[in-house]
Amino acid sequence: MKSFLTLLLTFCLTFSFAQELALVREDGLFGYINKSGEYVIKPQFTKAKSFSEGLAAVEKGKSWGFIDSSGEWALEPEYDKVKYFNSGYALVLQSDQWHYIDKSGKKLDTPIADKYFDFIDGVALIKKDDQVGLLGTDGKMIMEPSFEEVKKFRNGYAKARKGDSWGMIDSTGKTIIPFEYDEIGNTYSEFGVYGKKGEAFGIIHNGNFNVVAGADKIWNFHGDSGLTYARKNKKTGFVNSKGEWVIEPTFDKARAFSKGLAPVANGKQWGFINPDGETVIALQYKDAEVFSDNGLAPVKEKDWGFIDTSGNMIIPTDYSITAGLAFLAGNNDKGFNGDIARLKSKKGWGFFNTKGELLGNKWYQNAEPFVNMK
Repeated sequence: MKSFLTLLLTFCLTFSFAQELALVREDGLFGYINKSGEYVIKPQFTKAKSFSEGLAAVEKGKSWGFIDSSGEWALEPEYDKVKYFNSGYALVLQSDQWHYIDKSGKKLDTPIADKYFDFIDGVALIKKDDQVGLLGTDGKMIMEPSFEEVKKFRNGYAKARKGDSWGMIDSTGKTIIPFEYDEIGNTYSEFGVYGKKGEAFGIIHNGNFNVVAGADKIWNFHGDSGLTYARKNKKTGFVNSKGEWVIEPTFDKARAFSKGLAPVANGKQWGFINPDGETVIALQYKDAEVFSDNGLAPVKEKDWGFIDTSGNMIIPTDYSITAGLAFLAGNNDKGFNGDIARLKSKKGWGFFNTKGELLGNKWYQNAEPFVNMK
């Protein structure tokens, strides 16, 4: 019985680790590690990309193909350029033509267009005659090209422009916010999205444009916070969906609320306040980013480290942080991606857990965030 339980536990742990892999480079070659710090695919590629939907693009010779999580070829290297899989399809360049393929390599039959864009959550943008339309995963048009511009879809919504006016659409092409704004935020939220009409900035919420008195800039709502930051007379404060100043603009800079705290700065000193505007973590850092879901936030002294919501230093300020080039880095690129943070020291790139421990006690020439294999 003990042997069976041991085997079962080993299998479960292996399966768990196999669900997320990270691209790393060592001695000039790329490979992939799991969250135990072990190589699942040993370094052997001169060029490679992170996994997306269970496949990773790697180069052999001068051609690109895709491997699976065991390192075997899922699609032989026969493409000149490749992008990432999303919604079951990836864009590839072959014989000077871009087209979509599925995971078997089958080409998706699509309308002729001047330019194709990656699928995101089941919809792709295509451009024809300087107009942008929406394409579905069946290769058929969801909406014929009729926009001058459509930005990246985020959680099923995208800002779009008709003529000189901005609005917002969903992935079916339905207008969610009418095209009557000079400027609009790019992230749709249950709390609203900022917009600009003429000289007035405000929050678009429940079909209303709630003007924020005196505001000359507003940022996107973040996560589950009902407050976002806005600027007035070169000072920053926080407003709600109704366009009301909840925290008066008294700070030189600010960032979004997360875990009940927001980074703010006066002069060159950063700290954190609560939704009542009270200072919870003293303004003492050279810079600070928002808290990740796990309750840790990057702060900078000479270099970067991480504190918890009580202000305790969990990872010392000895490292560099960056958003990097990863496709699937998550919402908080400069902080933790799940339970792992990617940091740089003089020794190279490494991964740290929430206890501040270096994964595998190892550094790499390059490292990209862990990616879920599903």
